Amino acid sequence: MKLIILISSLFITFFSFSQGQVIDKVIAQVGDNMILLSDIQSQRIQAIQSGEKDTANLDCILLEQLLYQNLLINQAKLDSVVITDAQVDGEMENRLRVIISQIGSREALEKFYGKSTSAIKDEFRPAIKNRLLAQEMERQITDGVTVSPKEIETFFKGLAKDSIPYINAKLRLQQIAIFPEVTEADKEKASKFLDGIRDKIVSGEKSFKSMAALYSEDPGSRAQGGQIVATRGQMVPQFEAAVFSLKPGEISKVIESDYGFHIIQLEERKGDDYSCRHILIIPTTSDEEFAKASAQIEECYAKLRKNEITWNDAVMQYSNDAATKWNQGNLSNPYTGDQFWDMENLNQIDPQIYILISGIKLGEISQPATYEEAAQHKVGVRILRLAEQTLPHAANLTDDYQLIQNAALNLKKQETIKEWVNNKIRNAYCRIDSEYSDCDYQYEWFPKK
Repeated sequence: MKLIILISSLFITFFSFSQGQVIDKVIAQVGDNMILLSDIQSQRIQAIQSGEKDTANLDCILLEQLLYQNLLINQAKLDSVVITDAQVDGEMENRLRVIISQIGSREALEKFYGKSTSAIKDEFRPAIKNRLLAQEMERQITDGVTVSPKEIETFFKGLAKDSIPYINAKLRLQQIAIFPEVTEADKEKASKFLDGIRDKIVSGEKSFKSMAALYSEDPGSRAQGGQIVATRGQMVPQFEAAVFSLKPGEISKVIESDYGFHIIQLEERKGDDYSCRHILIIPTTSDEEFAKASAQIEECYAKLRKNEITWNDAVMQYSNDAATKWNQGNLSNPYTGDQFWDMENLNQIDPQIYILISGIKLGEISQPATYEEAAQHKVGVRILRLAEQTLPHAANLTDDYQLIQNAALNLKKQETIKEWVNNKIRNAYCRIDSEYSDCDYQYEWFPKK
């Protein structure tokens, strides 16, 4: 029963515009778009499972959210806003990938839903398109909205004292990373190993699924026996070139991409959508090459400690990490995209960093250490530097200008949206059942008398 609730919740979350829900009665309408009582009920289940309290006005809040979304969709259609099939397919794949990761496999999803993945896509494609139409319409409404320095200052001064956010200690980190060179001999070794796996599969001695589960070094698909469900444009070109050259059941020769070496078995293809299995083998560097990288990082560390080289010069001379070499080694937070890390949750984000910088003072560098880069699963060595550190404090215009600017901009966007909605309501057909007329709405869904 818990599994059914989980899967249902995931579908409600990602496909809230689904047309497959049980129709009991229409409770509201915006243009040609109708809102059903079952829509509200489904939204309530999802909201409660996400931690919302089942308050007396929850249905009113959910109804207004649906009214707003449908008003956006209605206007997007009137304005001929274009959402391409490629956008819809890309969003569909992203959402399905999350759901499949929660359920366990594509087979489990199809068994639960009683349909093939292709049929599921066909059913929910209109829902996804509507969601993207609403998002694009909202983007167009707020496009060009800016805030001046004076508006930012006025916004901040207008905040109640207890509304000013408390900022945890934050760190800005830099690194010098050296990855051992992958030689042609290393590549040949990986390619031959994968070719041996392929021979066992082609001969029928082993199944592709079992060999992927045993040997593939792709953590995203290994647990599913190497299975990937995608659409054209989502994978690297070398991978997709192989996929679209295969017939269902065929297995590719060994191919090379930026990630390593692959063999691919096509399961099915429908237009640009495909399902396949793959095995990835990443070339490992020799002990000799790793020893060279270690010697280089030790040399770099010694020069920095003796002040024989500046940090910026050391980055340019020693680092071969493409992500940080050209920006003075500044390390971006993968969750926020900026260059600051919250000290409170640093251990959860990256335990490797947390251990290295413990006890380091501002401007100091860490001891050289082994480094495993997450995106491409490369192992190298690195030095970290604590470049900047802020103390815990109440937000202020001097230290947290960007944060306050974003808050002021978001408020102005909300005000712009509110004005837009109230203007559009006057010209759009909107109807709400009388039983929801006493709701405390944010927008003016009922004409003022």
